[in-house]
Amino acid sequence: MAQKQQLEMEQIESDRALEELKKVADSDPVYKHAGSLLIKSTKAVLIAELEEKKELANTRVTVLAKQEARIKESIKEQEIKINEMMHSGQKPPS
Repeated sequence: MAQKQQLEMEQIESDRALEELKKVADSDPVYKHAGSLLIKSTKAVLIAELEEKKELANTRVTVLAKQEARIKESIKEQEIKINEMMHSGQKPPS
């Protein structure tokens, strides 16, 4: 869950950065963070990097959502089995 929320926040930040970057003229200087440094770049390069980062985060969110769904389904199946065993008086396999 926490990973998914972090990735969703990353997507939102990328969207905001893309919006602001698209407002900048092509000839204006733009910079990107590289650790504690700012490095001069071009608008086109930064847009491409942000879109790639956003796409990667979206893919990871999708994968995490599928994993979460599978885990929930597995838990539900185990819960049903446990309830059936409890009602029938069986002991779980050891």
